[in-house]
Amino acid sequence: MHTYSFEKLEVWQLARTFRKSIYLLTAKFPKEETFGLISQIKRSVSSIGACLAEGSGKITMKDKAHYTNMAYTTTLETLNHLIAAMDLDYITNEEYLTYRSKIENITIKLSGLRNSQINASNP
Repeated sequence: MHTYSFEKLEVWQLARTFRKSIYLLTAKFPKEETFGLISQIKRSVSSIGACLAEGSGKITMKDKAHYTNMAYTTTLETLNHLIAAMDLDYITNEEYLTYRSKIENITIKLSGLRNSQINASNP
């Protein structure tokens, strides 16, 4: 079976694991949030890996960097949703800090990837 380039990215693998953990986390949110916060956070966390996958199919490094940047911004969107979940007492402060740490790790790796893509497009 062929492995696509995005599947080899450590940051994509982290985003994949993070998505699963967020899906499991939101299962304990109140049912009235199904079409609100749950839907929003699932969409944003899914977009992290999706942007990396889509960007890997682009030809130029500048285009790849654009999609990596979009993955970065959706990671921050996910952070915002986690802050809302904490504010609404859907998650504890400890849970929030655990997920925030994972987000920081992902954003650091996304920044590094984006910088390498930008540098490769500007020799």
